[in-house]
Amino acid sequence: MLNNASGFEKIYIACGYSDLRKGIDGLASIIQQEFKLDPFNSGTLFLFCGRKTDRIKGLLWEGDGFLLLYKRLETGKFQWPRNESEVKSISSQQFKWLMEGLAIEQKKAIKSYKPQRVL
Repeated sequence: MLNNASGFEKIYIACGYSDLRKGIDGLASIIQQEFKLDPFNSGTLFLFCGRKTDRIKGLLWEGDGFLLLYKRLETGKFQWPRNESEVKSISSQQFKWLMEGLAIEQKKAIKSYKPQRVL
C-alpha cells in the first residue's frame, strides 16, 4: 500500500523527528494543532518518521474512520527531511522517491521545461 501513491489526493510529510509512540489521536492532534491542517480530509495521507529512519507511520482518514499505517524497512533507511519542524506537501513522484530510499529533492533530476509562447 505504501509503495505507490495512487489513490491519494494529497500527501504531507512531517519534516524532522516525530514520536512514533503516538497513535491515531496523538498524530491527528499534531496535524490539527501544530500544522493547522484537517486530518479528516479523505484521500490525504500524512506521514511521520521517528529518530530511526527505517520506520514511518501514516495516517489516513477513510470517511468512516482512520487508518494507521506503519512500515519498517528490513534493510535501508528513508531519506527523511530533518531540517524543518513543519509539514510539507509532496508530489506522487517525491513519494515514490521517498519509498525507494531516495531524497525527495533530487538535485540531478531533469526539470520539465515549458517554452513561452510568442505570438
